[in-house]
Amino acid sequence: MDLGLKGKIIIVTGGSKGIGSGIVSVLSEEGAIPVIVGRDKDTILSTVNKYRERNYQVGYAFAELTDPKQCERAVKKIIDDFEKIDGLVNNAGVNDGVGLEKGTYEDFLNSINKNIAHYYKMAQLVLPELKKNKGAIVNIGSKVSVTGQGGTSGYAAACGGRNTLTREWAVELIPYSIRVNSVIVAECYTPLYKKWIESFEDPKEKLVSITNKIPLDKRMTTIEEIANTVAFLISEKSSHTTGQLIYVDGGYTHLDRAIF
Repeated sequence: MDLGLKGKIIIVTGGSKGIGSGIVSVLSEEGAIPVIVGRDKDTILSTVNKYRERNYQVGYAFAELTDPKQCERAVKKIIDDFEKIDGLVNNAGVNDGVGLEKGTYEDFLNSINKNIAHYYKMAQLVLPELKKNKGAIVNIGSKVSVTGQGGTSGYAAACGGRNTLTREWAVELIPYSIRVNSVIVAECYTPLYKKWIESFEDPKEKLVSITNKIPLDKRMTTIEEIANTVAFLISEKSSHTTGQLIYVDGGYTHLDRAIF
């Protein structure tokens, strides 16, 4: 399906790694011009060069997303480079394990800053551009926001906030025909997920114990499956979809796993 994304300028925060990298890949294949925003200069430049070698156009802007001033400079650079912004994918974040019993107040606030504050800031910065062309926003979320995980209060709170901001922004931006949706991720084998699995005494056994509980096909969700849904939601093919939390998780979050 042609999603009608050719020439569309789509910001992807954290777009050089993991799920963000997959989103950049799918957007490029659809003819869009993804723009990676993040702080890891070497990885970002390597990713951009890889796509340029394949004759895909991928932009970039460096920013430590927890710094509002750097976010402002990044968005200004993108507008200077491309003269417009058609969409925003808020993707960057990390499950940093700031819990209740062993965490600290300062670490909790830092986790909120790392995992949701920049979602708000980036959306606010691109809003004037999105209003010009009825653009779209997709927020990447986590099943932790509805299931809990234990030992990760900061990340869970931030992901819950991503869900509610998706609904709140969808309502607020209806007058401008700007759509806002969220893709909720459960068990997806990203580099960070692999690192977490490897922290267990028997990583293979732990991985099998998880995949056996995923109802659809007893397998992890792929990065590409997440990215395909993001591309659809950011495109005009989903022109009457807004305020939705879309779970791309093989039924892991909501289906009764006892019957499988």
